[in-house]
Amino acid sequence: MKLKTYKKIKPSGVEWLGDVPEHWSVKAIKWETPVQRGASPRPIDDPIYFDDDEGEYSWVRISDVTSAGAYLNETEQKLSRIGSALSVKLNPGSLFLSIAGSVGKPCITRIKCCIHDGFVYFPRFRGNAKFLYYLFASGEPYRGLGKLGTQLNLNTDTVGSIVAGFPTLPEQLAIAAFLDRETGSIDALVAKKRELIERLKEKRSALISRTVTRGLPPAAAKAAGFPVNPKMKDSGIEWLGEIPGHWKASKVRHYVSILNGYAFPSAGFTRDDSDVRLLRGINVGVSKIRWDDTVCWNRMSGDGLSMFELRVGELVIGMDRPWVSEGVRVAILSQVDVPCLLLQRVAAIRPNRNLSKDYLFRILSSPMFVDYFTPEMTGVSVPHISPGQVGDFPIPIPPLSEQAAIAAYLDAETTKLDALVAKVEEVVVRLQEYRSALITAAVTGKIDVRKEKC
Repeated sequence: MKLKTYKKIKPSGVEWLGDVPEHWSVKAIKWETPVQRGASPRPIDDPIYFDDDEGEYSWVRISDVTSAGAYLNETEQKLSRIGSALSVKLNPGSLFLSIAGSVGKPCITRIKCCIHDGFVYFPRFRGNAKFLYYLFASGEPYRGLGKLGTQLNLNTDTVGSIVAGFPTLPEQLAIAAFLDRETGSIDALVAKKRELIERLKEKRSALISRTVTRGLPPAAAKAAGFPVNPKMKDSGIEWLGEIPGHWKASKVRHYVSILNGYAFPSAGFTRDDSDVRLLRGINVGVSKIRWDDTVCWNRMSGDGLSMFELRVGELVIGMDRPWVSEGVRVAILSQVDVPCLLLQRVAAIRPNRNLSKDYLFRILSSPMFVDYFTPEMTGVSVPHISPGQVGDFPIPIPPLSEQAAIAAYLDAETTKLDALVAKVEEVVVRLQEYRSALITAAVTGKIDVRKEKC
């Protein structure tokens, strides 16, 4: 889409704003509207301020805004009449901005609500609230005020002192309507791309689960010289069901040794690259090792730590929160990961000669591993599993040559799916970048949308 630009522009004198249309007014936000802070009754956890069936006003917390889009449609709590009388009330259509938690996040309420002092609001703003929303949503006004996120330091003075360009009200309405339409189209496309990503990931998970429990598909089995559509038998494990008749079903412990990490005291951690890295839970990702946050240990002669030295090709698993939304935190060590020492709450799993590490890796990466252990998770604040629980995990055991063939097949097929996911994710990133650029261009007067059909 080719967009027009303004014919007459002028320097704004503001670095982030640059040149603006000649007829725009450049001023600090506080000269356009007062900036005031929210307020709340104290102590805020007193039940007297909540649980009133006749209360009109919803209570806004930072989490309510973090999970909201442009509009606040609901909150988890309502204030009582006493609570709302001691709070700052906002009517539908009012814009407010978080200055704590998700710092710099704007939101327009569609409900009667009350905000606490983690927010500021803009009483008597005569412009269009959605224009001001997009101005803040661009993130550009925060340049020089700190890093976006929780490190950004905002208050009524810093927000009020932000200098921006203000067009006339009809033009603000045109800009807001244009951005509503364009960002809505982009968001819908992004949603479709994310749905595709989820379908591809589901296909990947189903492929792994099916192959490690049923064997290679007929064409791949025939090409590799294995039974095609083999006769099935009951595995004796309720959740596993039937497996090929020439396979076994056994517990992991009969085919592996499991080494739990050593409790290295944190007082001895170093950041010296000449020392040996410690493999912590934070370093074990989904199918990969991450060394972006590294601590080390100074080895001494005769320190007795040799048994915790890890080797290339070993399987490691994070035992605290062993899986996240992306999958199971299990990986195979590569050459770039050694030397390193195994820290507690990470386990090294060392298969014997009758179990392929690549086949085991695929099983541990599969949804059936998660499904089996979900009821077994221990711990409340930090759920975890133990080496003993991993050892008790029942798995199907094909002949060793078939294990290798299954692992190779899954490597090839999941690589294709991962490549497709990566391509779609790149498209999502580009769409989001274009969305941000479009918002910035519109609210800073770099494009003229006045004659666009809104």
